[in-house]
Amino acid sequence: MRELLRTRDPVRLSFLLALLADAGIEAIVLDAHVSAVEAGISGFPRRLAVAENDWSRARRVLDEAGEVASDG
Repeated sequence: MRELLRTRDPVRLSFLLALLADAGIEAIVLDAHVSAVEAGISGFPRRLAVAENDWSRARRVLDEAGEVASDG
């Protein structure tokens, strides 16, 4: 898995997951449990990751939607 981006915004994360799913790209959220344990204070970002072979296409999908991906 390769990280696409980090965010503390659960709404944005949900949107990005839907965007990738619509493009046929399976993504996972890393650190979701840590964020839940910290009682929702948004102290820890969640990481959005995709399979290595989907990473370039996933970046294009995010770029086309005006979302900024990290260099992961």
